[in-house]
Amino acid sequence: MYQMTPPQPPKPPKKKLSLLQVLLLLGAFGFCAWYLYGVFAPAAATTAVIGAGTLGARYSGDCLIVRDETPYDAEGVTSVDYEAAEGSVVQRDAKICHVYSSGFSTREMTTLQDYRDQIRDYQQKLIAAETTYDAKMTRVESDVLSRAREVREMIAGARGSLSNQEKLLSTAITARQLYIKQKYSSDQRLSRLYDDEQSQMQRIDSWTKTYAATAECIVSFYSDGYEYGLNAANYDTFTPAEVRAMYNGQKPEKSTIQKGKTTIYRTVRDGRWYVLFLVKDAAWNPVEGQTYELMLERFENTTVMATVESFTRSGGELLVRLSVQGPVSPVLYMRTCQAELGDYVSTLCVPAKAIYRSGDTDGVVVVDGTNQSFIPVNIILRDGDYVYISAIQQGLLYEGQTVRLF
Repeated sequence: MYQMTPPQPPKPPKKKLSLLQVLLLLGAFGFCAWYLYGVFAPAAATTAVIGAGTLGARYSGDCLIVRDETPYDAEGVTSVDYEAAEGSVVQRDAKICHVYSSGFSTREMTTLQDYRDQIRDYQQKLIAAETTYDAKMTRVESDVLSRAREVREMIAGARGSLSNQEKLLSTAITARQLYIKQKYSSDQRLSRLYDDEQSQMQRIDSWTKTYAATAECIVSFYSDGYEYGLNAANYDTFTPAEVRAMYNGQKPEKSTIQKGKTTIYRTVRDGRWYVLFLVKDAAWNPVEGQTYELMLERFENTTVMATVESFTRSGGELLVRLSVQGPVSPVLYMRTCQAELGDYVSTLCVPAKAIYRSGDTDGVVVVDGTNQSFIPVNIILRDGDYVYISAIQQGLLYEGQTVRLF
């Protein structure tokens, strides 16, 4: 049995938009988009604020460090006993070291220690033989033991100043020795041992010279030999060729130490030091009295402000003599290094749209309330959307002013 499907009427053809209708729809959408953008989009800025800008160049080269230092030497040195710490600041008359000459031998110190051991043993024998209670002796002995115990505790990790504690211990030992010497002043054997110790000390002193600081300074026991011929008094007398030779390792002529003499230490005055800077760009013209940023490149970079004292151009090299007002500790052990010197100029910075040309003159229009005024400027540099400027007439433009955009 067959199922009959009645015939379907033909579908009417789809109506297509005419070109005019498409254009009208596009126009309507475009109008809506323009309207919405005008209502909701932020208005374009019409003014801007003058900002501060910095322009500059960097000049690289080789540096020779000069310190205000004085070397000390001695002849026939066999050993040195230092009292001051390396790199420490010492005051005037503070002892720096004891120098033992060639007539001295370690045997003399051994003899002195032998006398002191005999004194110690005999003192202990006298104290052990006492039969009466001595309150003062008990007190000075207790002070020494207490100070010694505190030193041991600090060595083991207890908090406190070990150097101060050692000084307290030394004071307590001295007080005990003075009391024992006074208590047994009539003992002939002890007096003779004291005399032997004193004689041996005088014998050692005849071969020993003590050096002390003549002014407040930093003391160092490391020397490179340059200190004898290169210092703060003569650093500005060297030519570019001489500085180049010293940079390459040739010491100045006056650095020759007399035969048989040994450099013991050097003292350095803090607060100011100098740099002999051989600039690779020999065409640069530094300004005497101008301060530049100097970055010394060695291990950890050191950046300081340096002032140009003078400069010399000779033999194709430019030598700039710089002074640095500041601590000398960053360059205490530095003699040569590479460096960069920054030459910076402070300017004003505005958007490029703030520049308005009036006739043949570039300038900006400053807005002050309802007043507007055209200020001619020099354009120093155009950098993308910003321009670095300076006013032709000084004082009319400054950071924070409002200018009009065009």
